[in-house]
This record gives sequence, C-alpha cells and structure tokens, in this order.
Amino acid sequence: MTLLLGVGGHDLGVGGGLHRPVAPMLAVAGQVPVGAWAYEFKWDGVRAIVEPSGGRTRLTSRNLRDITNSYPEIAEANGALGGLRAVLDGEIVALDERGAPSFARLQHRMHVARPSSMLVVSTPVHLYLFDLLELDGHPLIGEPYTRRRELLDQLGLSGGLVYAPPSFTADRITGADMLVAARESGLEGVVAKRLTSTYRPGQRSQDWIKTALERSAEVIVCGWKPGAGRRLGMIGSVMLGAYDEQGRLVYVGHVGTGFTEAALRELAALLEPLAIDASPLDVPAPREHSRDARWIEPVLVAEVVYRTLTPDGRLRHPSWRGLRPDKAPDGVYWHEAPR
Repeated sequence: MTLLLGVGGHDLGVGGGLHRPVAPMLAVAGQVPVGAWAYEFKWDGVRAIVEPSGGRTRLTSRNLRDITNSYPEIAEANGALGGLRAVLDGEIVALDERGAPSFARLQHRMHVARPSSMLVVSTPVHLYLFDLLELDGHPLIGEPYTRRRELLDQLGLSGGLVYAPPSFTADRITGADMLVAARESGLEGVVAKRLTSTYRPGQRSQDWIKTALERSAEVIVCGWKPGAGRRLGMIGSVMLGAYDEQGRLVYVGHVGTGFTEAALRELAALLEPLAIDASPLDVPAPREHSRDARWIEPVLVAEVVYRTLTPDGRLRHPSWRGLRPDKAPDGVYWHEAPR
C-alpha cells in the first residue's frame, strides 16, 4: 500500500530517521486540556509498536520485548495490514461482552509466549492503532499529530481485528464530554494530544496528557505475606515497591484485594522461584507491614488501582489488576513515595 506522502516529490521525513527498536511516546497524567488538542479514548490493554512487512507483522512491547508470537492472529493478519509497510503505535486489547477493552480478560493472554489455538479462539484480541510513525520507508515522527493522524485515517482501518479508533478535536467535542462518554462506555479514560506535537520515541511529554477515570499505578512486586482463614496456605497480600527520585526501592503499600483464587495460585507459582532471604527494599518497610513477609527479587511489575494516597505517600485501598510483563521494573518511579 502506497500513499502520497508529500508535495512536489518531497517526503515527510523531517526530524531524522526512525531508529530501531522503537520505544513508544508516553503521556503524563493530568486534567483534560482545552484548546488546540485532539482527544482519544484511553484503551486498557498492552502497548505495542506494530511493524507490518512482507505479509507478517512484528509486535514490540513498551519495554522493547518482541511479543509477536504471543498474538499470532495479529502477526499473521493479512486483511487490513496486508501489503502495508509501516511502523505504527497502538494497543492490543481483549474485549468484554459490552465490546469494551477488559484488562482482566487480556491477562489470560499476556503471560503466554505461544498460545494454543484453543486459547486464541476463547480469548481473542484486537489491535487498536492510534499513530503512524513511518510509511513506505518515510519517517513521520517529525510531522505534527494532525498530519500523522490524517495519513493513518487514509489507511482505511475501519474495524475488525485491526482498527483505528476515531480521534476528536476540540471544535467537535469538549474534553469533559469525552470523559463522560468514556465513563458511559466503560472505558479507562481520555488521552489528549496537542495538534502540533511531533512524535518523540521513548519520551514522556506534556504534549500528551492522559486523564484516567480511576487512579492506577505501576508497582514492583517485592514480596508477599501468608494468608489466613479462607486464604490459609495461599498468598494473603502482596508487598509493593517503586523507585523514588533518588533511585531507591521504597515500600509504597500492600494489596490483598482484587485476586481470584486462580490468580493467587498462578502468582504463587511465579513468585516461588524468585524467593530471597532478605528484603530487596533500600528503605525498610514499617515493621507492622513487613512482619512475616516473604521477600522476592524485585523483577515483576504489576498494576493496581487505588482511591487516594495516605499522608505518608502510600497507596490507600489498592486493588490488584494484574502483572504487567510488558513493563520493566527500572521504569517504575513513585514520586510521592515516603522518604
């Protein structure tokens, strides 16, 4: 597939070439801005850089892991991506009964390197694309968002397995109305993108602002505490950490809700070979929280949702969402962590 990229024979590769591997551009958290912005819904899935070429599509996670074999239905899609030579940015999602992305459902696929045909059928995934970084060898990262989005829309990815969800500008809908629509549709929130913004691989930029309908946080699994009662012999809660601004691994709370029994069993199997004798935390956890804790190597990233923070900067009422194998622990920073 070839599109007219420029005028008078000039391509749009301003800003230099696109170097591999490509790390996705990241948003900062904040309130929905007004003015010269575009609004997109925030999708609850796994971020992926997508490179179709020669009839097969390569998928790379946010932490630059090759996840192509984990999603064979996308890798081998010959429909919308067939014949396309490009680099795109998007999200892999699994849909619930309402047609909204479900992170809980996607968990069945995230940890499987080579899923069986039965798993692919029982838990299908979709690819939602929202940015175009290169097309037919022409880099587009130096072009403004409006031009990249225009070229993405011209690809005609209107539905099915691969889909380019719509983008709305402020002259069509307000950011507040987008948040209302997201809530009514059971979506995670809204991402606003400055119309003039270029694409900055691997950078977190104020040109993209994400507004979530509930607070979520990436955390590092540092250990666990044994359960009691109905959880006797199982994990009772998980000890959580993150890196502070000095690069120290500090305790940010523990979580004991949001687990199914199956999830606890799977998690226990993952944690067992990672056991260590001493706490990995650089700043010790309070004694009342660390008593009876079993520690592990801090190599697993998880996601939790929470209501707010305690006065000392820890999570209040967190609930487990699941592990994030697509993210690396050295990128988990907690600026409000206790000192």
